[in-house]
Amino acid sequence: MVAEMVRQNQIANDLSNTSTPGYRGDRAIQRSFGDLLLSNQARGAPVGPLGLGVTIDEIVTDATPGPIRETGEDLDFAVEGDGFFAVRTPAGTRYTRNGRFAAAPDGTLVTALGHPVLGRDGAPLRVGRDGKVEPGQLGVFALQGARKEGDSLFAGAGAAPAAGRVRAGALEGSGADPARALVDMIASFRAFEAGQKVITTIDETLSKAANQVGSPRGS
Repeated sequence: MVAEMVRQNQIANDLSNTSTPGYRGDRAIQRSFGDLLLSNQARGAPVGPLGLGVTIDEIVTDATPGPIRETGEDLDFAVEGDGFFAVRTPAGTRYTRNGRFAAAPDGTLVTALGHPVLGRDGAPLRVGRDGKVEPGQLGVFALQGARKEGDSLFAGAGAAPAAGRVRAGALEGSGADPARALVDMIASFRAFEAGQKVITTIDETLSKAANQVGSPRGS
């Protein structure tokens, strides 16, 4: 049940980010605790295995790029192919596929959260007087050991230029599939309900053992 609760939280996060540009969904990989082998204590004959449930083995991020759509906005950018945009945050340089940028009051190109966008030389970019930024000025970096932070940012080592090309007036769509997420949510709820029924049955059995077994009436 705990494993399914983690899975449901991740699916709900996917559903809430179906319109977030460059969003990458997470997947919870489950594994079995292992089986307990049962045997007849009187005869020693094997009875069979008893499953002990599942736990979260690891959480992985789906790296599949989303579809690119035209927006016509001068400060929207998408990476075609591999690579990430670099942005400067209070925690250091982070990377993103979300190219929905804007101009700050001082003319700096920033993300929706106000983080300066970095160019190929690692310095913040400035928006021209025509309200545009040349796509070739944006840095696109290959990211090693990517670790997701929040919904759009990644941490990792990203020094080398990537092979991806910047496309202006476009955004990469979200990697979350709402139809698949809804199906996964229903399946997770069914598994969670099955766990609840098992616990209820065990509780009722223990209650009978404590209150009825060994009573004077024997029932």
